[in-house]
Amino acid sequence: MNGPPPVAGLVGEGILPITDEVEWASVSPRQITTEEWQRFEDYLKEIFGALGMAVGSAATADTPRRFLRALFDATSGYEGDEKLVTAFETECHGGSDCRISQIVEGPIPFFSLCEHHSLPFFGKAYVGYIAHEHILGLSKLTRLVRLFARRFSMQERIGRQLAESLQQILQPHGVAVHLEAVHLCTQMRGVREIESSTRTTHWRGTYDEDPQLRAEFFTLCGQRGLAGHG
Repeated sequence: MNGPPPVAGLVGEGILPITDEVEWASVSPRQITTEEWQRFEDYLKEIFGALGMAVGSAATADTPRRFLRALFDATSGYEGDEKLVTAFETECHGGSDCRISQIVEGPIPFFSLCEHHSLPFFGKAYVGYIAHEHILGLSKLTRLVRLFARRFSMQERIGRQLAESLQQILQPHGVAVHLEAVHLCTQMRGVREIESSTRTTHWRGTYDEDPQLRAEFFTLCGQRGLAGHG
């Protein structure tokens, strides 16, 4: 494949407004022409050669193209997801049962690229919420995690985007998001903290007010005793 890969998956207009910097979904695909794609491959060939790669050997002749394609695929979250928002009404309609019934999905594996070094960080996410009048299908929580992870980003931002997007989509009583990830930028360069991981947690609504609910969420995550922040 010599040109850019086809782009698929957009969020339909009018489903939800994009109101702030969260931008949970883009409204147009990335446009890369065949000429631009070839130019980017040539740039990569020059860079890889300068760094010491034996560019043009039988093993590396297609490396610039493969790398560029992999980078494009790894950042597909910028394209949005046309199947993301399918909300259903709850059966309790905001009654008391909703406030004590958590919906928790995880572990959800995710992979992302650090925007500081463009090196991968990866781990697992747990997403929970207390429904008000609407719920999401469990598969949509996974899709939402991957939407934000497949961008140049930071772990803290992904957690915040997930929490704020669920607030915007569902208007629930509360939202909890916990992420744990390994960052290759700390293991392949700099301080080289081998086998270390970073944990971040975001609370919204009822979770902020109820420590017992937070403890239950961590129990469901298999992360008893962790302290979180909003």
